[in-house]
Amino acid sequence: MESVIGPETRIKVSSVLNRDTPSFGKQHLIDGSAETCWNSEQGLPQHILLDFGSPVFIQQVIMTFQGGFVGKTCTALGSTAEQPNDYQLGLSTFYPQDINSEQSFAIESTSPVQRLKLIFEESTDFYGRITLYKLDIRGTKA
Repeated sequence: MESVIGPETRIKVSSVLNRDTPSFGKQHLIDGSAETCWNSEQGLPQHILLDFGSPVFIQQVIMTFQGGFVGKTCTALGSTAEQPNDYQLGLSTFYPQDINSEQSFAIESTSPVQRLKLIFEESTDFYGRITLYKLDIRGTKA
């Protein structure tokens, strides 16, 4: 099992705090720095969309939130290369803890997916903001 996020992976996010992309943009999800983060605007749901460029089998989602700004109900949906905009593959629903530590969630995709959508339906923040310092998707290339 290895990271399936590579140079060809495209990432989109639902929002960025105060539209301040240099400080809080999607690039900080995978930059490897413990000092930077993606920070959403207020409001729910929020989401992260990853297009891997080619089909992958997903086995694990790894995230590090800022306590107090955690997506406490998360749904993972997948789409195939044939229908990239049709997220009909319900992969998993998981419930991160309201902590600052790295958390890992098992996901077993029985079909290869080209796109993964992580939806944060609830937040521990009253205003619905999400702060995520690290995101990694582990699995294998299809």
